[in-house]
Parts: sequence; C-alpha cells; structure tokens
Amino acid sequence: MNVQIAPSWKKVLASEFEQPYFKGIVDFLKAEKELKRTIYPAGPLIFNAFEQTPFEKVKVVILGQDPYHGPGQAHGLAFSVNKGIALPPSLKNIFKELATDIGLKTPTHGDLTHWAQQGVLLLNATLTVRAAEANSHAKIGWMEFTDAVIAKIAAVHTGVVFILWGRFAQQKEVLINPTRHHILKSAHPSPLSAHNGFFGCKHFSKTNELLVGQKKDPIDWSLDS
Repeated sequence: MNVQIAPSWKKVLASEFEQPYFKGIVDFLKAEKELKRTIYPAGPLIFNAFEQTPFEKVKVVILGQDPYHGPGQAHGLAFSVNKGIALPPSLKNIFKELATDIGLKTPTHGDLTHWAQQGVLLLNATLTVRAAEANSHAKIGWMEFTDAVIAKIAAVHTGVVFILWGRFAQQKEVLINPTRHHILKSAHPSPLSAHNGFFGCKHFSKTNELLVGQKKDPIDWSLDS
C-alpha cells in the first residue's frame, strides 16, 4: 500500500506487516479498488494517525471505531474531519464537552491534527471503510492489527492516558495494564448516548492533570490558535 507512516511505527509494527492477516487486508483493499469501490480515507492517509503521532511521542490514545464514510470527511484520524467539512454529530458533542470542561470556544473546523501532533493517537479500530457503508471493513483484519498497536503501546510505554468512549472502545480495556497506564471511560459522544455520561466526563481536563502529574506537557486542546 502507498501509505505514510512514521519510521518509529514501521519499526514497532514490522512483525505485524508480515503476518498473514495483514496480507489479507492488503489483498482485500486491492480487490475493492479493482471493483471500482470508493474507500475512505484515501490510500496515503490510511495510516495518518501513525504519521502524525510517532510511536515514541504517544501520551494519550483516543479510540474510535471506524472512519467516517461520507465524501471528504475521513483523513485517518479518529473523530476528525478535514477542514471545510461540516462537523459530524459526535465531534460536535466532543466540542461541547471541551467548552464545559475547559472553557474552550467551539473551533471553526474539525481537523484534530493539532492534537495528534502533540502525542494524542487518534486511533480507529478499523482503518478503512467503503463509501456510505459504515463498518463495511470491520471484519477484514484491521481489528487484529489495531489490537496489536494498543498492546504494543501498553507494553512499551508507561503512564499513557487511554480514553475509551462507549462500549466498543471499552472492550479494548483488556489490552491495557491499569497499573502502568491511566484509563478514562464514559459513554460515547454520539447523540444517542452522549447524555448518558459523556457530557460532564471532564476527560480533557483529567487527561492534562494526569500528564502534568507525570511531569509531561499537557495537551493544548484548542484548534484555532
């Protein structure tokens, strides 16, 4: 695949790229392309989360499920959309919680690259999706790959803040040693569940308190500065 990925991740994930399941992913995506199916995000951006947040810089992990499946939305970062694209409902709610938690004014765009570049790995459990078909690539092998990513972070690093929104993300808790890392859990920010515990979770301020407590730089959650 023609992808962009930080060298440190290439090294850490080298053994995964050689696994039969990963060859299966590549073959599946090639077949989709031959069938003229539109896949999001675009090929070079499939590993954008790993390009923007090198392995050695990971301080926070926010776990999503799969990419947005509308035109122009997905660019390889969980919950993030390209500038100029309307904010999806979950991202609107994330920004509402940011406002009540730390007083941040609603950003003018939904591109979360600034977070990623500070060490927030915005990781979808599935890295590709067929246009207009949510979860269409959920069973092609990506879960195995991203489980390995979470496990490697958990094994090598210490003090990472894992933010798990919703039942799906919380299923990944078994991959994380809670004596080595910090786990923050709440309802998902989607309109269906945000009022059941996402609003008021204060995960953004709590994350920074945990980072500062480890003498790590806090995250600047603003996007328009």
